[in-house]
Amino acid sequence: MTAYLRQLGTSIRFLAIATLLLGLIYPLAIFGAGQAVMPAQANGSIGELDGRPAASTLLAQAVPAGEDRFFHPRPSAVRWDPSSSGASNLGPSDPARSAAAEEERAAVAVREGVPAASVPADAVTASASGLDPDISVAYAQLQAPRVARAAGLSMEEVGQLITDATTSPVLGLLGQPAVNSTRLNLAVAGRVK
Repeated sequence: MTAYLRQLGTSIRFLAIATLLLGLIYPLAIFGAGQAVMPAQANGSIGELDGRPAASTLLAQAVPAGEDRFFHPRPSAVRWDPSSSGASNLGPSDPARSAAAEEERAAVAVREGVPAASVPADAVTASASGLDPDISVAYAQLQAPRVARAAGLSMEEVGQLITDATTSPVLGLLGQPAVNSTRLNLAVAGRVK
């Protein structure tokens, strides 16, 4: 019986130490490090409009049909539902994916008033998460004339907003410049009253 009580005491002490370390000290240390090193990201990368929280710049926001004053993000494979983030699981050679991409290409070409051949690939393909806010600089520039007209802004103003929302590749090496469509749309909304 004493061996059993000794093992029980050891397991209770281990549970208390593990709970203290892994349930309190470690989470507080990670929280503190996040707040010290990257506070905006640690708090959800919340974009503001008129000084109030408006949207997380980590997630693309759907643009309602017919709303021409905002930039459209990439298509969403999850129909803009953040609770079910994911891709469509259709491969590049799948006929359904190709048909959907061509349909989307035609729709983008009509919306932007350009030939279908000038529509960039990211305008017609969903990201792996289905909620990625980043679009190519080419896709943002393709949409700039429509947004400028609808929002009553000059092309120079819209061009500057695109430049301000553009991020560089990681360490200048990995990836390519990208435009955060959520951050860009918040900037447009801040200019349009």
